Amino acid sequence: MLKKKDRYIVAVVGATGAVGREMVSILEERKFPIDELRLFASQQSAGSSVEFSGSEMKVRLLDRQAFTGVDIALFSAGEEISREYAPIAVGAGAVVIDNSAAWRMEPSVPLVVPEVNRHAIVRQHGIIANPNCSTIQMVVVLKPLHDAVRIKRVVVSTYQSVSGTGKEAMDELINQTRALLGFREAEPSVYPYQIAFNCLPHIGSFNDQGDCTEEIKLVQETRKIMEDDSIRVSATTVRVPVFHGHSESVNIETERKLTPNEARAILATSPGVLVYDDPQRKLYPMPIDAAGQDAVYVGRIREDRSIPNGLNLWVVSDNLRKGAALNTIQIAEELISVAQI
Repeated sequence: MLKKKDRYIVAVVGATGAVGREMVSILEERKFPIDELRLFASQQSAGSSVEFSGSEMKVRLLDRQAFTGVDIALFSAGEEISREYAPIAVGAGAVVIDNSAAWRMEPSVPLVVPEVNRHAIVRQHGIIANPNCSTIQMVVVLKPLHDAVRIKRVVVSTYQSVSGTGKEAMDELINQTRALLGFREAEPSVYPYQIAFNCLPHIGSFNDQGDCTEEIKLVQETRKIMEDDSIRVSATTVRVPVFHGHSESVNIETERKLTPNEARAILATSPGVLVYDDPQRKLYPMPIDAAGQDAVYVGRIREDRSIPNGLNLWVVSDNLRKGAALNTIQIAEELISVAQI
């Protein structure tokens, strides 16, 4: 259990990646009470620098002695690293907040979106899991509606940017776009097919039933975060040629009828949500609106007239920010707020 302090020793594992750099930036931006910041990465990136508070900080090589004296360790380095090093960090006395999928479905590990289930933080035993980016933005919008009228079923189709795959995928989209505009062939490397000017209904690996891992995450994580296994979730996840920001078409069926105006009123006062919805003026959320922003945007709120109690929503968020780094820092802020004396 974290002890109450005025300032904390914080480690960032995977500090040179897109999410890791965003974490460092947000720690500075939100004035997190840091006594010492330690940045770690693999052999490939150790020795490089990351800017923090106006200075260039050297990134150290991650090893088994890295967490001595660390209070909070923020992980953004993939499942294998998390599986190996998170228990080491916990053993050294740190609380780990992990961005990978390694611990999300472990029953003893809280899976937290602070606007939805901050109370789960107190159940941690050294590791807190940060949910998948597409799950985070969806549950921020669904939870207040679920509290009001109980959601029975969710059908979600996602339109996810290439930054969710990492810098190499963003470079691939740039290079393929240049190639095609120059009448040259687009060479796929990160993705199995061309992503420029294309959509890939495939994120992660497929199971025997034809579901891909991103879709399974949406189903399982939504139920765990919302603390309601009765919610039925059907998901289709699609990679689109957008650099930043995930979009989602979300259809919900509720136990009691909720009009679009009632839904707008509920969401307008919900934490972390920005209602951007005026179709007559062509106002609706787009990825370019959400880029660099903390809020989860929601619009196109309208009745699904094919069922008695249905609504359609369009949900957009910055996947690197709220979908990863910001949510991690928000968990850390909640963690220190409940730290024991």
